[in-house]
Parts: sequence; structure tokens; C-alpha cells
Amino acid sequence: MNAADALIADQIRAVLTAAEAGDGTAPIVEAGDPVLRTDTRPFDGQVDDAELEKLAEVMRATMLAAPGVGLAGPQVGIGLSMFVAEDPGARDPEVARVRQREPMPLRVVLNAGYERAGADDVAFYEGCLSIPGYQAVVARPRTIALTGVDLQGNPIAEEVSGWSARIVAHETDHLSGILFLDKAEMRSLSTNESVATFWHQPSTQKAAAELGFSLPSGLVM
Repeated sequence: MNAADALIADQIRAVLTAAEAGDGTAPIVEAGDPVLRTDTRPFDGQVDDAELEKLAEVMRATMLAAPGVGLAGPQVGIGLSMFVAEDPGARDPEVARVRQREPMPLRVVLNAGYERAGADDVAFYEGCLSIPGYQAVVARPRTIALTGVDLQGNPIAEEVSGWSARIVAHETDHLSGILFLDKAEMRSLSTNESVATFWHQPSTQKAAAELGFSLPSGLVM
């Protein structure tokens, strides 16, 4: 094992040891930590199957406790190409319809990548557990083609659409050192409280008009 992979193994074991000694979760790394701006390394047997499965459990527990709907390796201080994601969906039927936010069962993806699959973009507020307290509008493809492998090493190659595509793209971006604010419309930047007060509508058209930013041409709402 080379030095870079040995470091990944050490990072994983440190997270697992701390989680076992605590409440089963890991501290979430916040913006400014270099690990969030570093390209991750693919999983290539740096730890055994049992340790990898335990890491997935700790990451899921951390995500749910936050609470959030996705968490990537760098967000717990591990430079590994891995994310977990799970979304109960939107409670409001109109929000679910406009944002295509249907329930997404747990996904654990290693060595993830994605490409646009289709011409349509959608723009909505999103946030990040590593940038707590803030949200901003990000335009993303409505549908993406996801690749990677699962915990058992089985290949993943599927199209993901709607809000699930947004979550998967956001988490996969983390694996290349990209934060959502790198792609956001910065005039839309709002605290969570402001989003709840002013911009809770299913679409972002009102926010765009009142905060003075443009939505992408050809945007599908």
C-alpha cells in the first residue's frame, strides 16, 4: 500500500475509533478545511469489507443526526471517493411536484462520477452540512448519469432524475473538492431562517425577482 492509500486507511480507522468511543457519529468538517478542496482517492481496498461497511454506517448515522440527506467522505475528514445519501422526500405535495422530490432510499456509492443526461436544467435552493446555516440557488441538470460501485463492488450505471439527481450531483462534487457555493448564484445566498421566511415557495422565481439574480435561460421549472 502506498503512502496516500495508507493515509486514507488511517483516516477511516480514526473516524471509526472516535465514533465507537462516542455516539456512533463523526464530526462534520466545515468549509475552510483543506480536505474539502482536495480530489479524493478511489476506493481500492485501503480497508477491509467490515471496516468499509462500518464507515458507511457511521456516515449514515452522522448524516441523519445532522440532519441531512447526503454526506461525502471529505465531510468527515476522509479523502476517499465515497458518499451516502438518503431522502424521505418532500411532505408538501406541491413542493414534491415542482422539485420532483420523491423519497430516495439509502445509496452508498464508491468512486462516483456523473455526467449530464439531457438538456434540462432546474434551479433551487440547496445547502450543505459543511456550510451550516446558509443556502443558495444552484442550477443543476434535471437528469444525470451516475457511475460508481456499491459496497459489494458491483458496478453502478444509472440515470437519476429530479431532487435525487441534485443530491447525488452535490455529493459527487465533494469528491472533486467542489462546494455548492462554487456553482451557486451568489445573490441568492440566504440564511436558513431567511429561506424559511421568504423563499419557501416550490420554485425560485420569486427569489430571483426580489433578490435580483437571473435564472438560467431555458430553465425548466
